[in-house]
Amino acid sequence: MIKDTHVPAEEMQRQYAYAQMLQKQGLGLKYCIVTLGCQMNVRDSETMSGWLSGMGFTQTAAREDADIILYNTCCVRENAENKALGNVIWLKELKKLKPSLVIGICGCMVQQAGVGEELKQRYPFIDLAFGTHNAYRLPEYIYRILVERQRVFEVWNTDGEIPEGMPAKRQSGINAFVNIMYGCNNFCTYCIVPYVRGRERSRAQEDVLDECKELVMGGTKEIMLLGQNVNSYMGGGSAFAELLEQVSRLGIQRLRFMTSHPKDISDELIHCFGRILNLMPQLHLPVQSGSNEVLKRMNRHYTREKYLETVQKLREVCPDIGLTTDIIVGFPGETLSQFEETLSLVEQAQYDAAYTFIYSPRQGTPAASYEDGVTMEEKTRRIEQLIALQQSITSKKLAAQLGKAEKVLIESASTRDEGFVGGKTPRGFMVNLPGGAELIGKTVDVRITGQGKNTLKGEMVNK
Repeated sequence: MIKDTHVPAEEMQRQYAYAQMLQKQGLGLKYCIVTLGCQMNVRDSETMSGWLSGMGFTQTAAREDADIILYNTCCVRENAENKALGNVIWLKELKKLKPSLVIGICGCMVQQAGVGEELKQRYPFIDLAFGTHNAYRLPEYIYRILVERQRVFEVWNTDGEIPEGMPAKRQSGINAFVNIMYGCNNFCTYCIVPYVRGRERSRAQEDVLDECKELVMGGTKEIMLLGQNVNSYMGGGSAFAELLEQVSRLGIQRLRFMTSHPKDISDELIHCFGRILNLMPQLHLPVQSGSNEVLKRMNRHYTREKYLETVQKLREVCPDIGLTTDIIVGFPGETLSQFEETLSLVEQAQYDAAYTFIYSPRQGTPAASYEDGVTMEEKTRRIEQLIALQQSITSKKLAAQLGKAEKVLIESASTRDEGFVGGKTPRGFMVNLPGGAELIGKTVDVRITGQGKNTLKGEMVNK
């Protein structure tokens, strides 16, 4: 495992120099970043936005108004790639109207073998492509495009070093993502992540704590620690539990983390939910399948029994913990009885929510070559059955919240109902309630009065 491998300070200084040179030119350009995929991509986009703002550019949400458009892509499933390419092809027409428009593609899709070169050859209207390991060089790439009039296509095949001290333009001042590690060593047979994010590299504890301190001093109320597998931070064991303890002491109101691999959850981490008061009672614990045979073919390194034992331990320490999960339906060769084992596990685990997917083969992963005799019609039937089961469980979970008093951190105004705001309970349930913008960023006492399909309704409790 690669630990604390930093980009040299002089290289970071060089990137800041490029940003300053562009800022001095006063180009007055507008940029738009379109982010697809996971929270890690959201955090990467915040860094890219920080760089572009430091160049003197202004962010816009409208692609039609932008002078620079970056697509930060995902490749975990095929539809994510198709969505990215569909949007990029649409930009070809926009560039005809605005020839000076800079179009860039970055992120996990580009990091796949051969994709950068394919983009360069097939799409001459694209100006920039870079992968996950060299995103910190964005100032240099933008300089080469705008000043030196070059197309830039640069994808590194080696694991990236960890850049520290980069700027960030956060999406929210209320909650914040903080990367604690990058990459993955698990090599689940269906997963492309180790190939596009590289091997595990952990940030030094002091660097994580410095970033969290700065956020707390700036008024952030909730921090989400991020990693492809946070449980293996610094090699696993007690290191992540120790980091949680240290971050919890910085004065942050709420602390969460994701994602956890079930095979690496330590007893020290489980007991954190019983003793760290500002660690929220919520855990995303991807199970993927309820069948031991399928889990073995997936290379998950745990059994159904071990997983359920972990769930039991968590609920013994924290009875009200809210558990969510990921489940893949139709993994190559999945039999009907194996799928039914997944249904029975969902019944036993009683998740608050589950993110369910039909298996999507990813080129370069072992599972892409597995024989698969299950029809798409059958896979669709199975996932519909799973969704119906989970929805019934979620509905009961939400109904159990009715009448309860909860502390809700208000995050934003409602996009659906005027005069309403929304925020999360400690357990992670989203609550909508009457209120104005003056409540955003505050934690208020709320009584739960109703439920929707996946959310709760509430009203403030006057004290």
